[in-house]
Amino acid sequence: MEKAKGIDVSHWQGIVDFEKVRAQGYTFVMINAGYGKYAGQKDESFERNYAAAKKAELDVGAYWYSYALTEADALAEAKTFLDAVKGKKFEYPLAFDIEDASQSELPNAAINKMITAFCGHLESKGYYTAVYSYADFLKRKVSDTVKNRFDIWVAHFDVAKPAAENYGIWQYTNKGTVNGVQSRCDCNYAYRDYPAIIKEKGLNLYAPAAKVLDTTGYKKGDKGNGVLALKYLLMLAKKNGLHKNALDKNGIFGVGTKKAVNSILKAHGYSQNGIAGKKFIDLIGNELLK
Repeated sequence: MEKAKGIDVSHWQGIVDFEKVRAQGYTFVMINAGYGKYAGQKDESFERNYAAAKKAELDVGAYWYSYALTEADALAEAKTFLDAVKGKKFEYPLAFDIEDASQSELPNAAINKMITAFCGHLESKGYYTAVYSYADFLKRKVSDTVKNRFDIWVAHFDVAKPAAENYGIWQYTNKGTVNGVQSRCDCNYAYRDYPAIIKEKGLNLYAPAAKVLDTTGYKKGDKGNGVLALKYLLMLAKKNGLHKNALDKNGIFGVGTKKAVNSILKAHGYSQNGIAGKKFIDLIGNELLK
């Protein structure tokens, strides 16, 4: 995919006009939801920013600034983060922002355990997670194992390319001037189609996308002996309780036939696209032979 443009904001940016942001070609925003491990540390502007970004039809992700010094702290922060964003859908990752000076001298093993505890908890609850930090911290403190397990959102300014590997989002400046944002803000590029990935996998409160059984085959409006044969098969399927729909007369694939096809597709967990191809015919045949 082509890289997508986005910004990230917190209460420090004041009231953001996301309609103006979108008008400049930005398609996503990462919103600060808070910091630390206590409920009272939720970002005061999170609810407003989330609602306004959604209204402007921007794709949304969120991040949580960490002060964790232990694995237990990180897990507590993860739980507080999820409480802060409860009930909200996100098209971009939920990110663990680990960059505080208090963490920079912790042993690498401790850093990796903290990241795994935080992001692993979010994953266990059905969220797509990422680790945010500046390039040097990721290089010095975070193991390849952890960087390969979780998505990476890297900050590296004033360079042609960040000093990082396998990153999905690059925060390339903290001095962006964006119409609709009162003060300077961070600007980002995303290199993965997060909305498609997240929706397909059914993460971040999205229902899993239904699988498509056939992309070609008989469909509404088709006529002929092949459609007639399909309808005889559907009659047998109805007799055996696979659907309850009345079929169209003669060799015509009409509304009734489409309803019958979709009913069977739905019952087997497939997208209701109204197409009866080879796989659909095999599906019915196998059901009738049981």
